Amino acid sequence: MTAASLPCDIVSLRMAHCRAEHAAGSGQYHLAVLHYRTCLEVAERREDCRAMQFFALRLAECYDAMGLRTKAHAFLHLADADGSAPLG
Repeated sequence: MTAASLPCDIVSLRMAHCRAEHAAGSGQYHLAVLHYRTCLEVAERREDCRAMQFFALRLAECYDAMGLRTKAHAFLHLADADGSAPLG
């Protein structure tokens, strides 16, 4: 699915988020990443900075759990682009 073909409505975003949460909760991080990336792309299209931050943090958590520290760091950096991300 290309960025141009992503549905941009809140219902589609919420469904993708639910799928991502379920996958992450089951330890299926590869699926969680797929769905969180969709969420991040939709948030970018909606120009929703808070949602972009949220999904970037979720992606960082997934990549960290997968042992992909460089990717996790890149998404932490994206989440903190405005300097207000609650990085612990």
